Amino acid sequence: MPESVKLVSIGTAVPPHAIDQREAALASHQAFSSRYSDFERLAKVFESSGIRRRYGVRPLEWYVQTSGWPHRNDAFIEGAGALFVSAANKALQSAGLSAGDVDTIVTVTSTGIATPSLEARVSTQMGFRADVERVPVFGLGCAGGVSGFSIASRLAASRPGSVVLLVAVETCTLAFRIDKLTKANIVATALFGDGAAACVLQASDEGIAEVEMSGQHTWPDTLDIMGWSVDPEGLGVIFDRAIPPFATANIQPAVTSILGRSNLTVNDIDRFACHPGGAKVIDALETALSLGQGSLNHERDVLSDYGNMSSPTALFVLDRLITAGLPRRTLLTAMGPGFTLSCVSLKAAA
Repeated sequence: MPESVKLVSIGTAVPPHAIDQREAALASHQAFSSRYSDFERLAKVFESSGIRRRYGVRPLEWYVQTSGWPHRNDAFIEGAGALFVSAANKALQSAGLSAGDVDTIVTVTSTGIATPSLEARVSTQMGFRADVERVPVFGLGCAGGVSGFSIASRLAASRPGSVVLLVAVETCTLAFRIDKLTKANIVATALFGDGAAACVLQASDEGIAEVEMSGQHTWPDTLDIMGWSVDPEGLGVIFDRAIPPFATANIQPAVTSILGRSNLTVNDIDRFACHPGGAKVIDALETALSLGQGSLNHERDVLSDYGNMSSPTALFVLDRLITAGLPRRTLLTAMGPGFTLSCVSLKAAA
C-alpha cells in the first residue's frame, strides 16, 4: 500500500519591523483625517480589528513617505525573499533536512511581482539543487496558504518519497496607500501585516499529520468581493462587499459540499483551523460553522499578534494547533479572491 502524504514540519517567520496598532492608528490619522471626511468613523476599525501588533518589511514611516509601484515592488522582492529564507530554513531544520534534499518547491504569493520568482532568487542562498522543480503560484490571496498546501500534497503524492517544500510569503503592508481615500484602504491599513510560513510534505510513514483530502468551492459572480487594483502607485486593495455576512450565509454549505466529496460531514471534524481575516470574520465563521463562541481561540491569538498576513496566516494557526496538540481530524480552511473557499483535512499522526 503506498505511503500517505504527511506534513513533516512547519516553520514561520515575520520581518523585523514591529507595528504597534496604536502607532498605526496615529499614523493613519495623521495621513487621512484632514483629507477624508469619513475617517473618524472608519478609524474605529483599529480598535475593533482584534489586532494588537503586526510586522512590516519596512518601518512605519516608510509607508507614509514612499510612493510608486517600482519602489514598493523592490521592497517586496527584498522583504519577501528574506522571509522565504527564514521560514524555509526553520521548516527544513525541524524536519532534519537541508535545502539540497528538496525536490519540489511550491511558492505562494500575491503581494508583489518577481520574475524570476522568489525561490529562484534565493536558490543560491538556500542551497537548492540545480534540478529542483519550481512551482510558483500567484493570485490566490488569503486562500493561498491552504490551496498551496493542497497543491504541494498532491505533488508529494505523485512522487512518493520526494521532498516538497511549500512556502507562503506575503508583504501585505506594501499595499498601504495614503493616496487612496477609500473605506477599503483604511480597513487595509488597520488589518494587514507581513509574514511567511513554510511546510515540508512527503509521502512517507513519518510526520505530524496525514493529509486526508482537500477541495475548493468558488462562488459565481463574486469577483468583486476581494482582490487587487493596479495603478502607477502600486497595488490597491478591493473589498467591495462585506465578507463577514457573506461567510455567515455561505460557508457552511460549501464546507459540507467539499467534505461530502470524501464521504465526510461537519460532525467528523474535531477542530476547524481557519484563516483569521479579521475579528468579525472569526465571529462569522463561528456562527456559520455552529461553533461555540470563542472556539477559534488560536485564530484570535494569531490575528492579535500578527494581523492578517494573507496566505501564511492559516498556517500560523496550524502551527499553534500543532504546538497545543492536534486533535484526531482538523479541517484547515481559508477564503480568498475568486471568491473561493479552500479546505484541507489533516489527521493527527498516531
